[in-house]
Amino acid sequence: MALSHSLGFPRIGRDRELKKALEAFWKGELDEAGLQAVGRELRAAHWQLQKDAGIDLLPVGDFAWYDQVLSHSLTFGVIPERFRPANGKPTLDTLFGMARGAVANTSGNSCCAGAHAQPASAQELTKWFDTNYHYLVPEFTADQQFQLSWEQLFDEVEEAHALGHTIKPVLIGPLTYLWLGKAKGSEFDRLDLLERLLPVYGEILQRLAAQGVEWVQIDEPILVLDLPQAWKNAFERAYNLLQREPGKKLIATYFAGLEDNLGLAASLPVDGLHIDLVRAPEQFPTILDRLPAYKVLSLGVVNGRNVWRTDLQPVLQILQQAQERLGERLWVAPSCSLLHSPVDLHREDKLDGELKSWLAFAVQKCEEVALLTTALNDPQDARVQVALAASNAVQASRAQSPRIHKPAVQARLAAITAADSQRQSPFATRIEQQRARLQLPAFPTTTIGSFPQTASIRLARQSFKAGKLSAVEYTEAMHSEIRHAVEVQENLGLDVLVHGEAERNDMVEYFAEQLDGYAFTRFGWVQSYGSRCVKPAVIYGDLSRPKAMTVAWIGYAQTLTKKVMKGMLTGPVTMLMWSFPRDDISREQQARQLALAIRDEVVDLETAGIKIIQVDEAAFREGLPLRQAQWQGYLNWATEAFRLCASGVRDETQIHTHMCYSEFNDVIESIAAMDADVITIETSRSDMELLEAFERFDYPNDIGPGVYDIHSPRVPDSSDMVNLLRKAAQRIPVERLWVNPDCGLKTRAWPETEAALINMVSAARQLRTELA
Repeated sequence: MALSHSLGFPRIGRDRELKKALEAFWKGELDEAGLQAVGRELRAAHWQLQKDAGIDLLPVGDFAWYDQVLSHSLTFGVIPERFRPANGKPTLDTLFGMARGAVANTSGNSCCAGAHAQPASAQELTKWFDTNYHYLVPEFTADQQFQLSWEQLFDEVEEAHALGHTIKPVLIGPLTYLWLGKAKGSEFDRLDLLERLLPVYGEILQRLAAQGVEWVQIDEPILVLDLPQAWKNAFERAYNLLQREPGKKLIATYFAGLEDNLGLAASLPVDGLHIDLVRAPEQFPTILDRLPAYKVLSLGVVNGRNVWRTDLQPVLQILQQAQERLGERLWVAPSCSLLHSPVDLHREDKLDGELKSWLAFAVQKCEEVALLTTALNDPQDARVQVALAASNAVQASRAQSPRIHKPAVQARLAAITAADSQRQSPFATRIEQQRARLQLPAFPTTTIGSFPQTASIRLARQSFKAGKLSAVEYTEAMHSEIRHAVEVQENLGLDVLVHGEAERNDMVEYFAEQLDGYAFTRFGWVQSYGSRCVKPAVIYGDLSRPKAMTVAWIGYAQTLTKKVMKGMLTGPVTMLMWSFPRDDISREQQARQLALAIRDEVVDLETAGIKIIQVDEAAFREGLPLRQAQWQGYLNWATEAFRLCASGVRDETQIHTHMCYSEFNDVIESIAAMDADVITIETSRSDMELLEAFERFDYPNDIGPGVYDIHSPRVPDSSDMVNLLRKAAQRIPVERLWVNPDCGLKTRAWPETEAALINMVSAARQLRTELA
């Protein structure tokens, strides 16, 4: 019989219980015993949800206090010296110190590194493949040693067994773990560490076997990447060694097709292979021919990264073809971990019936996997026939709904010309006009846009949505917050101000709420990193802007100051990447629709007298396909979408953009082609290493490298920022450097925000003095 399983489940909880518990722990409002209790309750609830949905084999080890890669680093003893506890044994404080930075002289449950409690910068944070999830980058040294140092996985196996579940522990594979890390201290080949790492995997597999575990899922998603030959060879070497260890092993791949690595993956000496048929359906026929006769094949047929219901009938036909060849060696699963999906659609009581009928969250996706498995094992089951009929009706409803296709949007798209995505003059001409108009000092200081979202701001927003505040009262409450933000910035001596975004709930949702073609959930939260959760909007139809979205707020802020006020928008690619997109038209079409809507807002801001407009493209690199052969197609339309939204203004209006944690080396030409006048990027965690790409390319426009990490509660010294700026000045001409934090400040508190910005302004002034 076919078997259903899950590769992973959202860990945050239906009501973001993990987020709330973590933040209470960090504030000292919850002790470690209380935090551990919340973790146990969430794991038990999530296993039961999957079991009740019909999943046969439940994942264990998909839960993490902050990030699964970080959990593996602790498991393997990969703890940087600055966080290493005096007694050598890591604790939750160690884990949170690595994630958030260590803070000296703290009280309560602070994020300090074990017994040291000395200030230390957090580990680098970057995107997990092409998702909006972030992981903590492992730091390896040439003399790196590995040892089993963290018992969490084994404790959770015992928990699941005690609850009577049939389980499958989940590990990140040794090659993927090494690939995701960085060499520190000196240059060396990370593959040189493989032989030292493999014995720890052997010890883990032995421990799991002793606990009665039959199957272990080993995630090796780098098998869908363009791998150097040495790494391909290392797969064979590693798994030839690991096959001696006890237990059955399922290699899991996802997010793209195996392509040239298909033969390698199929031939590895393991007991099963999982492939993603949602992202790469074309690999299905070939894998049937290449898979050894003893091996299980797990087919990921339910989209783990979107919210649309599965069209069950065509998927079932594919599974039936596989079953004819594989028999009982067929497993059915989501395409990837459901970490990237909201938890449960049943909670959504505000969505209209038609739209809700089109959607599926993690619980419903598990039900779809189980239903498809039942359809294979017992095709005459009455539940199967009812579900297939319902699925067909839903697909027909969606295809025919008039709320999706808008002729006016289609006509405007068809009228776009090449001139619409080009500024009037080259950057060299524009920047002279902008400098003459703006009259800013060397090393101009600014922030990325948002200021702390305080409890009073959130309460005002909630009261307004609940009808407890009138529109006039809500506007005055937000004006009060804007006045405070402007006053703080003027007192700090910042050069370019922002209005603080008090009125915005989220950098995507705020705009999506004002565009036609978007829908919104109440409980559709997904984890971005740690306690940071986002609630992506759902693109269901053609997109357009009915009226101005930000002009009134930013225009009001400009009346409060004689300094330059920067307008803040979210770009089309980020709007798309951080939403749940349609699956019935291409991403390119959706990005162009968004670009036209944002272009209207950019032009309106300029008309209102705003001299600098920032269009954030935090997710630009995130959308890059995992295979290099597909890059240029994406980069062409992503770059064109940004230019389309930003090119309707005059030369003297300065366009900024911001990008989050990314590796820029491989997309630097396209970043330059975006032709933003100023780009701000997150660089502090990388110690300005990310600027090397801009230096090598001789990036022509202005740059604001982030000088401190806003994801950490640690307030950096002014000297730290001076040192970072000096490093930046070695790579970028000083006349093109801006000074700013890494990212927006909405998650920070006002005291630490002001303290950090005081130091940042001081650093800029010191460098101006040195320059003079």
